[in-house]
Amino acid sequence: MYSPKLLDHFQHPRNAGEVPDADAGVEVANPACGDILRLTMKVVDGRVTEIRFKAKGCVPAMACGSALTELVGGKTLAETRALRREDVIQAVGGVPEASTHAGQLAIDALSAALQRLQK
Repeated sequence: MYSPKLLDHFQHPRNAGEVPDADAGVEVANPACGDILRLTMKVVDGRVTEIRFKAKGCVPAMACGSALTELVGGKTLAETRALRREDVIQAVGGVPEASTHAGQLAIDALSAALQRLQK
């Protein structure tokens, strides 16, 4: 049902936790399913130098949070803004159609964090 990559991100999450003294921190929830994703990040000279996540929800939501941190870490803010739900879903080796909301939750959290940086 789940890809080996997705299960690996779920069983061995990357960058779990919170960034101390983060430049941006957000928590986004999907009211339809109850999944919650928290992102914290540090940005130096327009580049994401550290990003961490905490997730509560389904297996794909946790895996997508983990994969998002790998996709974003080290990228410029412009590169980060270009990420799409499909990029996150591809990074975990795909998700069942009923679980695409997990990739969207990751992108929604990232967008909220990027907006927080602009304030």
